Amino acid sequence: MLPLVALVGRPNVGKSTLFNVLTRSRNALVADQPGLTRDRQYGVCRLGERPFMVVDTGGIGSEEGSLGERAEVQSWAAVDEADVLLFIVDARAGITPDDSEILRRLRRQSKPVILAVNKTDGLDETSALAEFARFGIDSMLPLAASHGRGVLHLIEALYARIPEAGEGDIDPGLEDPTDRLRLAIVGRPNVGKSTLVNRICGEERVLASEVAGTTRDSIAVDLERDGRKYRLIDTAGIRRKARVEEAIEKFSVLKALQAIEQSEVVVFMLDASEGVTEQDATVLGHVLQAQRALVVAVNKWDGLSQYQKDQCKADLERRLAFVSYAQIVTISAKHGTGLRELFRAVHKAHESATKTIATPEINRALEAAFEAFQPPMVRGHVAKLRYAHMAGHNPPTIVVHGSRLKTLPDSYKRYLENFFRKRFKLVGTPIALLFRDGDNPYKDKPKPELSDRQKAKRKRLMQFVKRKS
Repeated sequence: MLPLVALVGRPNVGKSTLFNVLTRSRNALVADQPGLTRDRQYGVCRLGERPFMVVDTGGIGSEEGSLGERAEVQSWAAVDEADVLLFIVDARAGITPDDSEILRRLRRQSKPVILAVNKTDGLDETSALAEFARFGIDSMLPLAASHGRGVLHLIEALYARIPEAGEGDIDPGLEDPTDRLRLAIVGRPNVGKSTLVNRICGEERVLASEVAGTTRDSIAVDLERDGRKYRLIDTAGIRRKARVEEAIEKFSVLKALQAIEQSEVVVFMLDASEGVTEQDATVLGHVLQAQRALVVAVNKWDGLSQYQKDQCKADLERRLAFVSYAQIVTISAKHGTGLRELFRAVHKAHESATKTIATPEINRALEAAFEAFQPPMVRGHVAKLRYAHMAGHNPPTIVVHGSRLKTLPDSYKRYLENFFRKRFKLVGTPIALLFRDGDNPYKDKPKPELSDRQKAKRKRLMQFVKRKS
């Protein structure tokens, strides 16, 4: 594995800002609000000659109560697995009792510690460093993470302390995530998304709580299950736009929507006790717009009576008719029931979304669909479907060529989509149909001159039609 550097410190000292600078990304949410980061966020720094992993942690002492304590547990778990500890302090705030307590616990780890004095922009660096010299850390560097000042010197200091990565030990999921099945878990707040991620991982990888809005960021987790590699993306709950007031929640929703775009398969979670709500349909609309493979996971199924289960199934069939191609799996994220069926549905949806269909097979299916049900006549003309071929994957994209295809009604396009889905056994994925009208070969040619006999015949015909009318 790559060497791991943990960013630790009090709340609002700039850990997430530095994480984004080192990883050259915007994966970590940044705001002038203490306690924003709660879960561990991993990334790779490639700014220097050797890549290394960076983990962003929640501020130690950021929140009171159970959530704050569990966020600190996540931070100290990152410290335990790190090779080098990057202790970040605020030059403007000076030394605080929390800083001294954090350093005391870091020294128990017997690991290299580098002190980064952040927010030195506009201050005298010598004076700022002098105050923190009492910590007795030999490696102490000034930093202005928001402006990127001092980052290169910081990386040089890290290289002097991080171990060499063993040959072949670099996780290919971090270097090339395309070899992993990217799976985004989305839904309304408090439907059990984080609980499902923890159950799949077998540990408390992300914070899960009955308090709505516990997850604020989109957390990517790499794992291997039954010989296959995955990248799970736990997202923040998506609420109605009218109820989203805080700017941070708006960014959380945007990152959840970005996770849908970046995924290959989306697991949409529902609360079985609440059924399908209007907000659920809105979130599904985002998945449909992104045209991603879809699996519907109905959570908290074990807490329902048989009558409630029957009512829930009938409600799902009625309200989710617009995504009838998606498989519905009943699970219990808390107890782990239904996970095997969930992953089977995910694999089937992924295989359907990435399936390659030969052009002759598509043309035979198009011919069969045309013979079974022809397009309706529009203004005396019928659209002609000449041939079709595949143009892409995820979703499967089929281009249909012909003439007068603009006259095809939406109902016939849906008929073709359902016919292709049934013919090629595509489950859990939408199908994108593109229609291309062929050029008229006589469009640019001048009209031929009529002879006197033809003109007279046309004149008699027009007079006949006029008398009949």
